Amino acid sequence: MQTEAELKEIVRKKYGEIALQDVSVNQSSCCGAGGCSTEVYNIMTDDYTGLEGYNTEADLGLGCGLPTQYAKISKGDTVIDLGSGAGNDCFVALAETGETGKVIGIDFTPAMLELARKNALTRGVSNVEFRQGDIEDMPVAGNKADVVISNCVLNLVPNKDGVFKEIFRVLKPGGHFSISDIVLVGKLPEALRKDAEMYAGCVLGAIQKEVYLELIQANGFVNITLQKEKAIIIPDDILSNYLDAAALQSFKTGNTGIFSITVYAEKPMEAACCAPGCGCK
Repeated sequence: MQTEAELKEIVRKKYGEIALQDVSVNQSSCCGAGGCSTEVYNIMTDDYTGLEGYNTEADLGLGCGLPTQYAKISKGDTVIDLGSGAGNDCFVALAETGETGKVIGIDFTPAMLELARKNALTRGVSNVEFRQGDIEDMPVAGNKADVVISNCVLNLVPNKDGVFKEIFRVLKPGGHFSISDIVLVGKLPEALRKDAEMYAGCVLGAIQKEVYLELIQANGFVNITLQKEKAIIIPDDILSNYLDAAALQSFKTGNTGIFSITVYAEKPMEAACCAPGCGCK
């Protein structure tokens, strides 16, 4: 079994490669890493094109939702984007928080940070900042953010409990998060599970939906709300490589599958800078 450090290095290398690809390659793939089906493109992603602040150069097709659409960002808010990539969600959040607000993107891939900073320079914005760091150990002071967002990133992180502890720490009391992520429901067929783990990393490390929501509650968040849920429909031309006709039909009509969820939760107003036992910085 691979260690957390080894898994993180796999993700870092893969997303570094994605950052160096042409944007058109990313946007015509299932999850940003190259073509994988003749049936559909971008099976994970949602359509950003109608959102203010959207920039095609910053959209690498790596998301699985639209967390900014549900994040209740107000003018003047400080927003942190976890796994900010080329800056797509940061720029959309910037349109919401305005000139009096600030957006901080955190990513651990140098090539992504370079691309995001280039996109910010091209856009001529100064109230967005991209910092290198792990989202399990954010380079951000406690009680800093009004809102935390993330798009299809926590599923790639082995230590999800550590990430939720850090989100709790950096949020101001009364602050909230809106996170889009990939989760599993039921046990996937073994052959498909192995393929899914290679599926451009989109479900590498994804956990059961129930466990995901329990982690949020266990870390002290309140008013947990499932804002959106959609099934990720894997094309038949992929499924048929791993399942016979009967197994394929059973999988498609059963309750087992891969889902994109967008979850909202709040840090209580009376909370200290971090949850009990997590340690403040």
